[in-house]
Amino acid sequence: MIDDPLLIKRAKHAVTENQRTLKAKAALTAGDLEEFGQLLNASHASLRDDYEVTGRELDTLVAAAQAHPAVLGARMTGAGFGGCGIALVKASEWADFEASVKATYLAEIGYATDIYQASIDDGARKL
Repeated sequence: MIDDPLLIKRAKHAVTENQRTLKAKAALTAGDLEEFGQLLNASHASLRDDYEVTGRELDTLVAAAQAHPAVLGARMTGAGFGGCGIALVKASEWADFEASVKATYLAEIGYATDIYQASIDDGARKL
């Protein structure tokens, strides 16, 4: 039995993240991007609160993205060397999203961030 509160938090993240991954696959298969976005948000909260692997910069970036009305969800990813954030953004609102997140980040952190637009594809395949 685990009785260390810190280890319980870490285990909670691992278990709930696995559950979210299964739900994310189902949401994407069903074309339910709103559900997928909520799972991204929940994943970031768990990474921040239970696994404690985010930081001020990532939390600011993700919060700014999540606050934008064109965003269905956002989370951090790849924090080993500072990390990145990903956000599911309505393409028609990209320019406003980018300007808004950059302005918020600069105001709260004190230096600029880079933002890149990517598109969903069918994945790896032989060309």
